Amino acid sequence: MQPDTTTDFLIIGAGFAGLVVAERLAAAGWRCVVADRRPHIGGNAYDEVDRAGVLVHRYGPHYFRTNSPRIVEYLSRFTGWREVAYTIKSFARGRFWSFPVNLNTFEELIGKPATTADFENWLAQAREPHEPPRNSEEVIVSQVGRELYRLFFEGYTLKQWQRHPRELDASVCGRIPVRTNRDDRYLTESFQALPDPGYTAMFGRLLGSSPGIDVRLGMDYAEARARFRYRHLVFTGAVDEYFGYRLGALPYRSLRFEAESFTGGGLAAREPVSGKPGFWQPALQVNYPEAEVPFTRIVEIKHATGQQVDATTIVREFPADWQPGGEPFYPIPAPDARAAYQAYAKLAEAEQRVSFIGRLATYRYYNMDQVVGMALAEAERLVETYGKGGG
Repeated sequence: MQPDTTTDFLIIGAGFAGLVVAERLAAAGWRCVVADRRPHIGGNAYDEVDRAGVLVHRYGPHYFRTNSPRIVEYLSRFTGWREVAYTIKSFARGRFWSFPVNLNTFEELIGKPATTADFENWLAQAREPHEPPRNSEEVIVSQVGRELYRLFFEGYTLKQWQRHPRELDASVCGRIPVRTNRDDRYLTESFQALPDPGYTAMFGRLLGSSPGIDVRLGMDYAEARARFRYRHLVFTGAVDEYFGYRLGALPYRSLRFEAESFTGGGLAAREPVSGKPGFWQPALQVNYPEAEVPFTRIVEIKHATGQQVDATTIVREFPADWQPGGEPFYPIPAPDARAAYQAYAKLAEAEQRVSFIGRLATYRYYNMDQVVGMALAEAERLVETYGKGGG
């Protein structure tokens, strides 16, 4: 197929990375085409109202948080915010547990009231020193010891990654806080909120502010490259796919989601389980670390959105193997996977007039705010390189 139209920048992927870059380049006067193989904008952050009338995150929960005022200021051009304290629990041994590990968790473990000093003394005896921790198992046992590691972390990690924690980078489990007070917040960033009324609405306003962006949905990279002439490509997809898997496929983990909705009497029947009228479970997210449970977590996003509707939807999340052609959700955070990526990184460095940004293109786990920061920085670099458009 011969190219049938021209643009200044061709951007592959309509998620956070692609849309932020497009908005900044369009604001500088450049024409942008954003292509995405999916039928919607927003990438994995896409949300929508389901048949029960509940706003759900279609590809798993997206808990926005950041310590960067600059990123909050930028995104606030396109959305208001609903501040959220993301709270989760873990379900094991037939009961709910406070999580991340904190003083409440310790009291649940020993079955009686305790003080911070009691917990600290217990941890001092339970911990296994590893300085520095070399992997995810060592980072957890060095903080909480074997019992809590096996209760909350080992089984969950095995299900999520199909690798033992000792095979994974320390950063995987090291991201989860451990506290000796009663602070049960899942996250610690200074700004924790969801776009109001949702991510898709935020992305829609971003595009509405940028008439220089042409969005093509249901169009993959191969078709977009054949259809458009461009001066620069911004690629946010999987880096090994970009190169046609010429060095072999990189390892990823995928996900499968099962949604179930409850309304009216069906919802009321579950209120004693949640302890909170109008909800199915007691927290936004409940982890299931035990091996006999096939899913890793159940998310009831209505806890965070604050939506007032006589229904709720839960989503069970099943980790899945990935094969080329499937949906890659997570790069594998392990030494062998990182080494395999380095070969592709060298190929990417040699590409002319191509930018690789985002989680899949750089084969690294990033939070949403980090992706936004990366996209803003790359847009600034491109404007510096090419100048202002429209001249």
